[in-house]
Amino acid sequence: MSPSTLSRPWSGLVKLGLSAGLGLAIWCVPAPEGVRAEAWHLLAIFVATIVAIMLEPFPMGAVAVLGIAATTLTGTLTINQALGGFSNHVIWLVLMAFFIARGFIKTGLGVRIAYLFMGLLGRKTLGLGYSMIATDLVLAPAIPSNTARAGAVVFPILRSVAEAYDSRPGDGTARKVGAFLIKNSFQGNLITSAMFLTAMAANPLAAQMAGDLGIEITWARWAVAALVPGLVSLLVVPLVLYKLYPPQIKETPGAADMARSRLAEMGNMKPGEWIMLGTFILLLVLWIFSKQLYVHSTATAIVGLSVLLVTGVLTWEDVLAEKGAWNTFIWLSALVMMASFLSKLGLIGWFSDTISGLFEDVGWLPAFLALSLIYFYSHYFFASNTAHVSSMYAGFLGVAVAVGAPPLLAALVLGFFSNLFSSMTHYSTGPAPVLFGAGYVELADWWKLGAIISVVNIIIWLGIGGLWWKIIGLW
Repeated sequence: MSPSTLSRPWSGLVKLGLSAGLGLAIWCVPAPEGVRAEAWHLLAIFVATIVAIMLEPFPMGAVAVLGIAATTLTGTLTINQALGGFSNHVIWLVLMAFFIARGFIKTGLGVRIAYLFMGLLGRKTLGLGYSMIATDLVLAPAIPSNTARAGAVVFPILRSVAEAYDSRPGDGTARKVGAFLIKNSFQGNLITSAMFLTAMAANPLAAQMAGDLGIEITWARWAVAALVPGLVSLLVVPLVLYKLYPPQIKETPGAADMARSRLAEMGNMKPGEWIMLGTFILLLVLWIFSKQLYVHSTATAIVGLSVLLVTGVLTWEDVLAEKGAWNTFIWLSALVMMASFLSKLGLIGWFSDTISGLFEDVGWLPAFLALSLIYFYSHYFFASNTAHVSSMYAGFLGVAVAVGAPPLLAALVLGFFSNLFSSMTHYSTGPAPVLFGAGYVELADWWKLGAIISVVNIIIWLGIGGLWWKIIGLW
């Protein structure tokens, strides 16, 4: 056994020790006045778990299991309470959506959609960029992994197009088309992730935390609120990138020809693709009209998976083999459980009351804007959307409501920002290391462009979005 092999578990134990040490330090500090001991102890375990997720001593699911164990071994929660996250309907919605996403990839429908958009829009590089974003937008409602959309569907096609135009990393040709397409697809992926409750795994976590504070966020409510600012961002951001980070090749007729050629090779849609398309439409209808039809959103997802299993589009082996889904199920269940009990034990309320006092002489609007910007730009210190949402969303939402912000508006804006704040760094969220790791975009360009796009998105979502939210009655 090589020394490097032996060093890996020791490195993991050191990182785990650092995380546990931080949690122990919080545990040993007396709980502030007005905070129950159980709430303070749970906070210590929660912080240790979040830090461990960021340091990655072990896979995220393993860290979550350790966190669950800590809550029970210390007597902070009962075993029934510690395992309560696994019965949460939001967690099951995410799990089912991961399986449904597998259907898009297995049947080839996701790739077909991408080539259809390429054939329509791909004769110019800017249009090619829009075609990649359009593909992501169509797939986003049913694929809760932004990494799967960007990495498994869009990136392979994007890279083949770049190489077809002799645009490769490391040899001076990256800026021909590849660099623009990479950066454009990354930013588009974050916007589509903000537009649907089921487009990113941490979105349901935010909705759950809002629910713990008495704020209901439905699938349709999220989608309607995000519709206008999301579409404007999807139109404007590629134009900004095209101006600031232009590709050297502006005309790409070969890309459209390649798309049509690939579609011809694929032939007519197969039965599995038709079933997948029909299931997708069924899901959207039931999610949009869930209240009118009295069908729960999680029940809808279960129905969708059932259709795919009964028709043979997916097999049970496909379900069992979807490791990403089961991994997300475990760590998301643990984080939802801890976050829920932090609220139930009164810690979020205490935090909200304490911090809101700093804004007592400020109107709710400037106070909420300040809170939103702090929440947004603090993502420079996070390498995971989920870690950021888990550790800060509920607290900031509680403060926003305490200073007088309309509860639903505050919950949705912070939910949208929980995706858009990933625009800035190359480690911000799952798709970032995948796309940045391709080597087409220099680190300085990634950060500079990310900072600019963050401002563009904030202006669009708070400006145009604010007007839209006024029209639909959110404030």
